[in-house]
Amino acid sequence: MMESTALNGRMARWQILLSEFDIVYVSQKEVKGSAIADFLASRALEDYEPLNFDFPNEDLMCIATAEEGALEELPWKLNFDGASNAVDNRIGAVLVSPNGDHYPLTSKLDFDCTNNMAEYEACIIGIRAAIECKIRVLEVYGDSTLVIYQLKGE
Repeated sequence: MMESTALNGRMARWQILLSEFDIVYVSQKEVKGSAIADFLASRALEDYEPLNFDFPNEDLMCIATAEEGALEELPWKLNFDGASNAVDNRIGAVLVSPNGDHYPLTSKLDFDCTNNMAEYEACIIGIRAAIECKIRVLEVYGDSTLVIYQLKGE
């Protein structure tokens, strides 16, 4: 009860001070959620476009290596990514054939690892699948600069 009295006294002082500047104090209880929603709705943008969650401009590094004599073969593409956090470690890769067929590969890692380790594992699973499919020309795409530069030997 004592806190309530002290709070009311403080609010009364602020109301007196603010009244000098034609400012009226309104308690927080008087501002309803619907008033905020109405305010936002009244100022909606006419040219609003919903967010696009595709990332076509995401910075990706690429390696493309072709053996001599294999230049006439069309390249396959490998996209890989890995993620590691306190809860889970998962990797994924997608092999894309020259005619656009997609072959996804995913796995849950059963050991603790860093994000870089997960990226390496994702790249490895994709390259192993490409070897098993006897793919001769492969373009590798990933968002890990460390993995890409090491694959390139830099």
